[in-house]
Amino acid sequence: MNVRQLDLSRRTIALAAALIGTVSLVIGAHAALNMRAIDAAKAVSTDQITGSIGQTSRLALVIGNGHYPDANAPLTQSINDARALSSSLRKNGFDVDMVEDATKDDMVRAVNRLKSRIKHDTVVMLFFGGYGVQAGRESYMLPVDAVIWKESDVRRQGVSIDGVLDMMKEQGAKAKLVVVDASRRNPFERRFRSYSHGLAPISAPDNALILSSASPGKVVDDGKGEHSVLVSEFLNNLNAQGSAESVFNKTRLAISRASEGDQVPTISSSLLEDVRFGEAGG
Repeated sequence: MNVRQLDLSRRTIALAAALIGTVSLVIGAHAALNMRAIDAAKAVSTDQITGSIGQTSRLALVIGNGHYPDANAPLTQSINDARALSSSLRKNGFDVDMVEDATKDDMVRAVNRLKSRIKHDTVVMLFFGGYGVQAGRESYMLPVDAVIWKESDVRRQGVSIDGVLDMMKEQGAKAKLVVVDASRRNPFERRFRSYSHGLAPISAPDNALILSSASPGKVVDDGKGEHSVLVSEFLNNLNAQGSAESVFNKTRLAISRASEGDQVPTISSSLLEDVRFGEAGG
């Protein structure tokens, strides 16, 4: 091998070594970037998981039915009540689905929307203002398009409050809150009963709290204010904040005292969770 060939060989080896070094650097840099990306992804995932711990979702379905074709006059308070309560619940961290003058299809769709969103950490609230009728041992919320001439029509055209509560339980809701303002004299029961019986007792399933505007079998007259007596007192106590049981009980006592015992709301409780208003997260 002559000197020129030896010199070329050395240059070739040097270039090859330099190329190998460059490739190694590129591979190392790429690997480092990949590791950083993986670490970043892990960090984001950890943040998301950590952020979800202790956070309780809050859902509310608020239904205000006022314009019933069979009624002599609309229930203007029911609409006002639904709007005011929705606003107050949103301030308390609830994601509110509000429906006004709901038909049977509207109510069924709203209940199904609620069902699809309930998780095991969800606090769920249902409010209904409008006409309610009991059939058998169940109380039914009546849609504005209900056509009722006999008791069997109630089961077919109404939406069972007990049925909605059972759905919440089956979906595993953390806690269930219900406010029913429907113990009104209505234009339906007189068609198949000699007098109005109000609503049937609503039994609380596991971890539930229920407030109804009157005692079972009793009816109450609407006042002349912007809101019903029940919702007016409920909003006052809700805005003052506190535990759900405290808000419900204070509402009951205020109405009972103001009416001198003529209107006594009913509370049914099996609540195990410390649900508090005024705290968006728990």
